[in-house]
Amino acid sequence: MQQRNRLGVITSGSLTEGLTARLEARESVEDMRVGKFVVVQGEKHEFFSMITDVVLEATNQKVLIDPPHGDAFIHEVLAGTSTYGTLQMKPQLMLPTDRAENMLPVKTIPRHFSPVFEAEEGDFSRVFGQADATHFEVGRPLDMDVPVCINLERLVERSNGIFGKSGTGKSFLTRLLLCGTIHAGVASNLIFDMHNEYGWESRAEGGSFVKGLRQLFGSDVLVYTLDPESSRRGHYDGDVVIGLDQIEVEDVTPLEQELNLSSTATESSYLLYDKFKKRWMRELLDMDSAAVQEFAESTGAHAGAIGALKRKLSQITRLNFIRDQADFSTIDRLIEALAAGRHVVLEFGQHSNSLVYMLVANIITRRIYRRWVDQTEKFIHSKNSADKPRPLMITIEEAHKFLNPATAKQTIFGTIARELRKYSVTLLVVDQRPSSIDNEVMSQLGTRITALLNDDKDIDAVFTGVSGGSGLKAVLATLDSKQQALVLGHAVPMPVVIRTRPYDDALYAAVERRGPRLVPTPARSAQEEVDELFPGGSCANHAPH
Repeated sequence: MQQRNRLGVITSGSLTEGLTARLEARESVEDMRVGKFVVVQGEKHEFFSMITDVVLEATNQKVLIDPPHGDAFIHEVLAGTSTYGTLQMKPQLMLPTDRAENMLPVKTIPRHFSPVFEAEEGDFSRVFGQADATHFEVGRPLDMDVPVCINLERLVERSNGIFGKSGTGKSFLTRLLLCGTIHAGVASNLIFDMHNEYGWESRAEGGSFVKGLRQLFGSDVLVYTLDPESSRRGHYDGDVVIGLDQIEVEDVTPLEQELNLSSTATESSYLLYDKFKKRWMRELLDMDSAAVQEFAESTGAHAGAIGALKRKLSQITRLNFIRDQADFSTIDRLIEALAAGRHVVLEFGQHSNSLVYMLVANIITRRIYRRWVDQTEKFIHSKNSADKPRPLMITIEEAHKFLNPATAKQTIFGTIARELRKYSVTLLVVDQRPSSIDNEVMSQLGTRITALLNDDKDIDAVFTGVSGGSGLKAVLATLDSKQQALVLGHAVPMPVVIRTRPYDDALYAAVERRGPRLVPTPARSAQEEVDELFPGGSCANHAPH
């Protein structure tokens, strides 16, 4: 420790409010940035801490009342004696002086005048580990060139969030995490790609093009589309079509805002389902005014509400991937690919409106969830590890549309977020307005990677359910608008501000050379992949219950 750069000594503090250190006279307050890491040397532990504030102090207030005017010599005389700087710090971990022992959560504080040292590379390696099969580099500290890694196995145990205002690089952070989870093979991934930027190459803000997941991982990543005509370069593994008989009431009720549904729409929809079962929507759309009146009289429904529901749901029939009848063979193949350990990107093509995005995501995810629930129950009954479902992470952008307080309790996404890893299905929610997401859902997110946010409500929302989050709010508010993020939660041992890892040739080379992939297969045609997933040429027996 004697060779470290000593910054100051502890002068006061508490376990709940953090520590205060007086800065050495030779140190400039301008070098002490919020988010910087330091190590406090206690008697029995080293306290790995983050600077949360920098404060100017004076021993004599008269100096501040009549400050010297531009005299550099007087400034030097006063610095460190009458005037000085202090650091506000939040201890994050206790590191035993015996490096063979494990790190501990902070349960106490160091004594007065404990020295404060600048953190070094060895400290970061000890805390965050080094890149290996399950630890993936996401960035580096702001003032140091040492990797900061997240534990991918812990990441996929719970639902997670990526937040930041528009233009801060949320999509690149998402790609980064997906690259790590795909290459490590810790979970299958389903990405609802609303803007067609994950499967194939896409354009960065600077005008350059970056590789998509299919280009990096080959046929381990399958690309499905809702819009074959606009699918990029015509490369896709299947086009998704949906029949009216496959749309459930629960798929429609979250679309209240998109379809301008009345408060009685849900009740009317369930009355239709009770009578017609899976044909409820087709029967509704085929009703004329007399049939509407007859149905209303027989069920006690309001004829006007049934007629209004018919008019509004007719918007769905105009979508080019909706059919009167359609089997679910493509979606069955998609689900089987996920269960087998592959990864799926679903492109929406020119269907960029939220109605299509929410409808399709709800329909597919509901079937996936049922499949994973059935598989989990089978595993619980058999105790055979071969029956245990593979962990699955579902990535959704514009997450507040599915998880706002009004719909979170109705949508399948709300159920997944609340039940965590019970059925091995978790979410990666990506959004620029975390304050619009239900508080209960936010509190369940395990790991949060947050770029710059300006709105106080959004900043408060990021720290929902986070112990000691108040000290980190100032850290979040000081991030640069590009390539900086605050990482905290289940997958990292402590909160950390990073320069995010570039999504560039160096990353491509790293993921391509690190170990065998989960499903090592050469490039093949879509039909060859289907034949492998469905021996015998039929997928009829693979539909989820």
